[in-house]
Amino acid sequence: MYLKVHFGQKPVYLCDEIDANINEIMHHPDAVFIDEVNGPALKSLLHEIVKPEFHAGVLWHSDLEALRKQFWKLFNIVHAAGGLVENGMGEYLMIFRKGSWDLPKGKLDKGESLEQCAVREVREETGLKDVLLTTPLATTYHTYNDFGKHILKESHWWRMAAPADQKLTPQTEEGIHEILWASTEKVKALAPLCYPSIRELLGTAGLLNPVS
Repeated sequence: MYLKVHFGQKPVYLCDEIDANINEIMHHPDAVFIDEVNGPALKSLLHEIVKPEFHAGVLWHSDLEALRKQFWKLFNIVHAAGGLVENGMGEYLMIFRKGSWDLPKGKLDKGESLEQCAVREVREETGLKDVLLTTPLATTYHTYNDFGKHILKESHWWRMAAPADQKLTPQTEEGIHEILWASTEKVKALAPLCYPSIRELLGTAGLLNPVS
């Protein structure tokens, strides 16, 4: 089992076993493999990631949860939730945010559940009123810097359903300038313009080939 954390376009895998996929990644000449769960070793990885030639990182420990906790200590953790919304006609809601195609999601507010957050963010970012949360989909992880702070965003995703005959209103104050219902073929066409974590999610949902 493994967790995949996106550093921009570069992935880092936290794993408790070396399967065929992880083994292939490890043997790339510009991959970094670490099997020491300690602060200095993990911090050295962060320095390696910024190098242009860095391909991927693999962190191994027999206890994945212990590894995750140690790795998470390097970051300020932000919890978020969102949805892959389908309209019953084989179309999925996609938004164009800050130069990339994305799916609606946002940060968890104090006192709300992740499920409540997911529905609220979809409504706020798209203008949809009638939204039904159906089943859990996946959790994705990506990092970014915020005024010198290392942030790791843990985004929880659900499948959702919504009638297509609703007005779509992009939340421009959140940098969203376009919303559309996309067929599966359109989703595939837009995928190269999505963030890596979103492509991973679309693969998990069966809309793209699974992303390793």
